[in-house]
Amino acid sequence: MKCKHSAILQFPVISALLVLGFGGGTLAEQNTNQPQVPDADVISKSIKAIGYSLDSGPTNVAFVGTTAAPNARGEAKVDAKTGGTKIELKVSGLPQPTTLGAEFLTYVLWTITPDGSTTNLGEIPIDKNGDGKLTVTAQSQKLGNPLALTPDLKKVPLDMYEARNAVEIARARGAEKYAPDIFNKATNSLQMAENTISSSADRSQVITAARQTMQFAEDARALATEREEAERIQKEKEAAAAAAAAKAKAEAEAQAATEAQRQAELAAAREAQMKAEAAAQAADQRAKAAAEQAALQAKEQAAKDEAAGAQAATHALREQLLKQLNEVLQTTDTPRGLVVNMADVLFQSGKYDLSSEAQLKLAKLSGIIQAHPGLNLAIEGYTDITGSADFNLKLSQQRADAVRQFLISQGLSANAITSKGLGDADPVADNDTAAGRQQNRRVEIVVSGEVIGVKLA
Repeated sequence: MKCKHSAILQFPVISALLVLGFGGGTLAEQNTNQPQVPDADVISKSIKAIGYSLDSGPTNVAFVGTTAAPNARGEAKVDAKTGGTKIELKVSGLPQPTTLGAEFLTYVLWTITPDGSTTNLGEIPIDKNGDGKLTVTAQSQKLGNPLALTPDLKKVPLDMYEARNAVEIARARGAEKYAPDIFNKATNSLQMAENTISSSADRSQVITAARQTMQFAEDARALATEREEAERIQKEKEAAAAAAAAKAKAEAEAQAATEAQRQAELAAAREAQMKAEAAAQAADQRAKAAAEQAALQAKEQAAKDEAAGAQAATHALREQLLKQLNEVLQTTDTPRGLVVNMADVLFQSGKYDLSSEAQLKLAKLSGIIQAHPGLNLAIEGYTDITGSADFNLKLSQQRADAVRQFLISQGLSANAITSKGLGDADPVADNDTAAGRQQNRRVEIVVSGEVIGVKLA
């Protein structure tokens, strides 16, 4: 998307350049192996900016799409004041970043001041329709001057601006914390690039140093994102396991108290039985027979009570497990066991790779299962009737296998988990409607075991 006053994918504002960039990379070529955004405007060598008067009221700037995003539109309301500049940005029709290249993850708003300093104003969240908005306040003192910015690309190549932005993107994504070694390489490389400019080195040397900086910065950002996500999943898993263990302990203590009370009642019953037997010895045969009958009934009742107690404990555990699993994924109590339903939205269409959301939910589920020994999992993959039977059967097996392998990687026993693809069998809704087909595309995890009253078939 571009401003009507600009020829590149950038937003001009207030003697500084307001830039719409991608969270997974920069706007120009970083190395010869990376895919490029298919828009001639993006690689233009002219950059324009618009000046705004201080304390003169808001100014509206309209934006139109480029060939990379022909349906994109947007508007920025810029209000420059002494204490800061408020920017209200609205965009619509933007394509999802990943459609422009696998390395692009999000849209980010930047400012570039006349001296080349950059500031990350924040991520622009967009919905599935490509609509989004962002309201921020820029604090840079240079944003109050009604000047125009025209960077001297003859002295400082565009690659150098992109290298600075790439380092700031990595810093904003936590590279200093999660990928310090690579991030240090990026900052050192940036300093070397800055030194080549200061020493009036050959332009090709500046570009080479800048592109090396961009590569280091992108590697640091990607690694930081990966490590931060892994850390978050591990914390969620540990929290789920701890909560499940605490609940299980409390239930066990309550059951122990109930069992102690039941044993006391049984002891009292046995004592009463012994007294009845002693009295029967002094009675006649008929009285003795009646006493023996009473003793038999007491034993039968005790056995029934004991069986009822065990059944109640099993039922309580099943109810507890059902509640815990429902907090992670939709779970239904069935004669086969507790059936956990993973909708197809946790997979990319036609693929079997687990999404980050799916991994997070399965990590929580594994923590709960580990807190209840003796459980077995039967993973079943299903599809709708779209596609050939062979393709559906293979895809359903691949999705079931992907879930099984992830659960095993989380510490569950491989011997307690099975996986099976059933293709378009056993639909739960009408395949003639889109909503019905979506319900039929699913992976079900059947939780069973004698501890919850269901034997493994």
